[in-house]
Amino acid sequence: MEKNNISHIELGKHMDIFTKLPEVGQGLVLWKPHGAMIRYLLEKFSQEAHILNGYQWVYTPHIGKANLWETSGHLEFYKDSMYNPIEIDGEQYYLKPMSCPFHVLIYKDGVKSYRDLPIRYAEYASVYRYELSGVLHGLTRVRGFTQDDAHIIATPEQIEEEIFRALNFSLYILKKFNFTKYKAYIATRNVAKSIGNPVDWEKAEEQLKQAVIRAGLEYEIDEGGGAFYGPKIDLKLTDNSGREWQCSTIQFDFNLPERFQMYYIGQDGQKHTPMMVHRALFGSIERFTAMLLEHFNGEFPFWLSPVQARILTVSDEHQQFASSVYSRLKEEGYRVELDDSNEPLGAKIRNAEISKIPVTIIIGSKEQQASSVTVRTRQDKKQQFLSLDSLLLMLSREQSVGKAEYIHNGL
Repeated sequence: MEKNNISHIELGKHMDIFTKLPEVGQGLVLWKPHGAMIRYLLEKFSQEAHILNGYQWVYTPHIGKANLWETSGHLEFYKDSMYNPIEIDGEQYYLKPMSCPFHVLIYKDGVKSYRDLPIRYAEYASVYRYELSGVLHGLTRVRGFTQDDAHIIATPEQIEEEIFRALNFSLYILKKFNFTKYKAYIATRNVAKSIGNPVDWEKAEEQLKQAVIRAGLEYEIDEGGGAFYGPKIDLKLTDNSGREWQCSTIQFDFNLPERFQMYYIGQDGQKHTPMMVHRALFGSIERFTAMLLEHFNGEFPFWLSPVQARILTVSDEHQQFASSVYSRLKEEGYRVELDDSNEPLGAKIRNAEISKIPVTIIIGSKEQQASSVTVRTRQDKKQQFLSLDSLLLMLSREQSVGKAEYIHNGL
């Protein structure tokens, strides 16, 4: 099978990333240890990047009262994608399909001034949406998933710049994971299923276009593809079968500020309605992981690999020194395994290759006598003889690639 034809489902099975079982239910993912580590690292990087770039982290429940979803309009416009209600103490609750109403209520808990804006709330929001069984697919289309969900609340004067900054943040994320091929779409109003003033829609659509142009992106119009509450920018990635998947999305919301009577106190001392933008940069952790699996063919960068290095002993007499190297790497925070089995060295090397381990460390008599190691990387299969300090320096450089950064020309 050609490398570019391998699906994330096959790679996920081979690398022991995730599983889905009938006992749990269709479209519901079980993350196995290697997959959970990748997810943890993605979330850690993303959270650090958000906080560095002006977002405030929040946490919200998985369920909310029916009247909350009535107020938000979800029961009117989105009910077909929501699970049936749960009755608790005589009241109906729904699993959340989105986190927007919760973020709005956090905003409303206290009077806000124009000096407080823009406010950017972010969280890893686990949401639940009823998808038809026929469209469920691996990690890309599921019924329970987690978004890097954020809501930006700003004055009308701030909103255009905030849209550009959110888009620039999204492009930074894609670049961090070496994605260079993606397509921008501007999804416009669906007249039959939308709320808000047509003039506001037109103005918002123009602001989205200007942000995309300013970012240097070509785009296509997705006519009528906007959410019921506003137009949006979608950045789509293509999987190995040629199918496009929406990942990053930046959406106007004309709905919630009015429905929840959101306001801020302006310079004039009067109440004003803020503008609101929803955005998710990964889209969902599940879908983004699927795209990463196919993009890297399972060969994750060193900083993102569930196992970063594997130490291989040539024979039993090298176990003690190998164990000391293992302990040192663990102390430095690396995810490392020790293969001190009785298999031949060639078989151990082959097993590490099959497991897509980025760095293989070989320890035999020569290495033990010199208190050094022989290193073999996944990209360059040539062997290097290194001191332990040189090994640690090499690993440190590779690890630093995954460091979150402040985006000077963005946020």
